[in-house]
Amino acid sequence: MNQQLAGYAPTPVTARMENHGRTMLKVAMATGQDLYARTGSMVAYEGFIQYEPNPPAVRQIASQWITGEGAPIMKCSGDGLLYLADYGADVVVINLNNDSLSVNGTNVLAFDGHLTWGVERVKGLAKFAGQGLWNVCISGTGWVAITSRGTPIVVDCGRGEDETYVDPDALVAWSPNLKVKGKRSFKASSLIGRGSGEAYQMAFSGQGIVVVQPSEDSTDRLRVRN
Repeated sequence: MNQQLAGYAPTPVTARMENHGRTMLKVAMATGQDLYARTGSMVAYEGFIQYEPNPPAVRQIASQWITGEGAPIMKCSGDGLLYLADYGADVVVINLNNDSLSVNGTNVLAFDGHLTWGVERVKGLAKFAGQGLWNVCISGTGWVAITSRGTPIVVDCGRGEDETYVDPDALVAWSPNLKVKGKRSFKASSLIGRGSGEAYQMAFSGQGIVVVQPSEDSTDRLRVRN
């Protein structure tokens, strides 16, 4: 039986964060290298690792998260190997090098505790979304893991002058230096069934990337307020 299951055994540690398969994250934990992770995402661990749900630093930042898009965060510390997952979603590991990333809160899985992060309003969308759209902006040098409902596509917005349009419910993350604005369009097909007759997209321009998942989040992140 061991031979039959050998292909699923843990692989040697090569980095702080790496994929174990497509839908699981493996984190090499060490004393002094704390991790923030989505509460409830731990599926297994080896060694001695402690968990602190909703620590004070997180409560202070998350108090800005007034739209209900946020995810509860726990602090992980200790030594060993930690395995995280989010209901079978694909896991994408990113190593920031003095860089930053804006992530939809529902797609945040884990990030290094020493990184600078906060909840920020997305500029340029207030007239479409009432109080606006809120994302988690993570910056610095370190590791970040995000989730995607299916294999995502990463669009390089710097390849041309045309804007990149994304359904906000399929948006995972983007480079914060990109310019963002809302766009409203009319689709005749949306008059059929439960459609409202209008469709809304987020338009990105400038130098950077946009990460899009092949599934629409059911939170309806972008609405027009009367």
